[in-house]
Order: sequence, then structure tokens, then C-alpha cells
Amino acid sequence: MAANLITGLSLIPKCRTFLQTKLSSYFPHNSYSASKMDIAAKLKELEVIPDVIKTAPTELLKVEYPGNISVNVGNELTPTQVKDAPKVTWNADPKENYLLCMTDPDAPSRKEPTFREWHHWLMGNIKGGDLEGADFLSRYIGAGPPPDTGLHRYVFLLYKQPKFIVFDETRLLANSADGRANFSISKFAEKYGLGEPIAVNFFQAKYDDYVPILYKQLGA
Repeated sequence: MAANLITGLSLIPKCRTFLQTKLSSYFPHNSYSASKMDIAAKLKELEVIPDVIKTAPTELLKVEYPGNISVNVGNELTPTQVKDAPKVTWNADPKENYLLCMTDPDAPSRKEPTFREWHHWLMGNIKGGDLEGADFLSRYIGAGPPPDTGLHRYVFLLYKQPKFIVFDETRLLANSADGRANFSISKFAEKYGLGEPIAVNFFQAKYDDYVPILYKQLGA
């Protein structure tokens, strides 16, 4: 009996591995477990709805910064942690084109958002989730909340394009803040017939010692 028990126990890790492999085939690695209700509740709690979008997307984007730093529905990160562009994944259809945006509705502060929105990243014609081959409308600039302005919300939104689009926009580089302020992702989506966003995620950040370095990069 003891021998049978030992044999049975030795099989437990193997069974667990088998089950994890099977489950991962049904639940892809880039899908989050948060329900639509959970996503909507958090977006409303932190007022991403209605400050940025009107309705809650059904999917949560997987956003990972270097160093295994993950964006998780309003968690607090630092400008230092998010200074470089993240890896963004979702359940992409290889035949479809997408548009991805990262925008800050709290510029220069959430209390007085006179520059709402300040967009940090914008790219279209993302074929099947391949960011490398996208049309970079605005190159990535990390979070740079001014001192004493509290937490800013940084919102990632994904739209599925109805077709390949020739965007009539000035391309913005990462070494200048020009053309970033007083943006509206909702109006941009309306202009190009993108409909409502299909996926979302966001984090919050406040000033840290990296921000002056970023400002210098932007020529401030």
C-alpha cells in the first residue's frame, strides 16, 4: 500500500502539468481572467468612463513593461518603470488591422485637466497584432506627470479597424511634446470610423525622479 501511495503522489505534478497544458490551449496566455463586469466596474470607479470612453470594452489588454512589470486595471506604477515602450498583446485575428493608443486624461492634473488628453502612443494598421509592422502615428513617450499633481491615469485602448487606413495625421516622434495635448481618442476613433474600443487596460503614476530626464528628452 505504501508503494502505491508513493507512486500516486509522484504522479500529481505530472497530472498538474498536463491539466495546465490543456487549459492553456483553451485560455490563451494573453487573455486575462477579469470578467467584463470587473473591467467595467474598475473603469467607472476611476472614472476612465466617462473621462476617456463611454462604454467598457469586453477584453483586457495584456501590457508588460521590461522587468516583468505588468499593467493591471489601475495599479500604480512609476515613470521610471514605464519609461520604455511595453509589449502589448491581445487575442488578435491575423487577418484584421488594429489601432492602439495610450492616452493621459489628467494633463496637467486630474483636478485641472486643461490639456486633456495628452496622448503618449498611437499606432494604426497593426496587422494581426504585429506592432513592429504598424504605422506609428505617435512614437512612445513614457509617463511624465508634473510634480505635485497626484496620480495620472494612463489608458491603453485597442480598436479594430474596418479596413487598412491611410491616416491623415502628422507623425510625431519621441523627442518632442508637440502635437500631443488636447487629443481625444474618442473623436479620433469617430473620424476614422473605428467604433468603440474592443480592449483596454490602464495604470496610474505620479511624479518621480525620472520625470525631469523625460522633460529634457522632450526639449523642455
